[in-house]
Amino acid sequence: MLDSAEALTPPGDRLTAMRHLLVLLIASALGTAAFAQQASNTLVMEAKFQWSVVRDNLLKMAEKMPDENYSFRPTAEIQTFSQRMAHIAGANLFICQGVAGQQRAARPQAVSKTELIALLKQSSAACDAVFDSLTDAEAMREISSRLGGPFPPEPTRTKLATLYNMIRHSNEMYGYMCVYLRLKGIVPPSSAPE
Repeated sequence: MLDSAEALTPPGDRLTAMRHLLVLLIASALGTAAFAQQASNTLVMEAKFQWSVVRDNLLKMAEKMPDENYSFRPTAEIQTFSQRMAHIAGANLFICQGVAGQQRAARPQAVSKTELIALLKQSSAACDAVFDSLTDAEAMREISSRLGGPFPPEPTRTKLATLYNMIRHSNEMYGYMCVYLRLKGIVPPSSAPE
């Protein structure tokens, strides 16, 4: 039996109203699911933010250093800017491929500015893909602790701990390499934000 409001509403309008209600319910459910997914990735999103800061600083640094200074080394005992850049790009690629469960590429030797920027972009894309693919639950899965030092005594550590170690190492290398820029009269990217 129809109540008085339904009795006064033509059948076509009731059908339209029901469709609108169904669309609203579906949209609400999808929005709730998306929010729950985002909320469940708080740890990964926080780590990705830290990664994005150092990732961008390293790329800007590589671009700021002139070609002719890629062979620069502050003293004879330490590596050139090119070797340091190859080290960090190669290490990040190696670690992110490992976290993703992919075959890890051989670490590159010192190469030209153009090739190093391309390698840095490749390693950044690989690491971005890892962060984007992880949920907090997956980030807590244990993998070999031998993936990217320093090596703890335990045989395993979480993917998240491995990624945070990569971020730490990237920041360490960035700070180290800022000296190269300063000695050439170049202000490092983090000291001269755009």
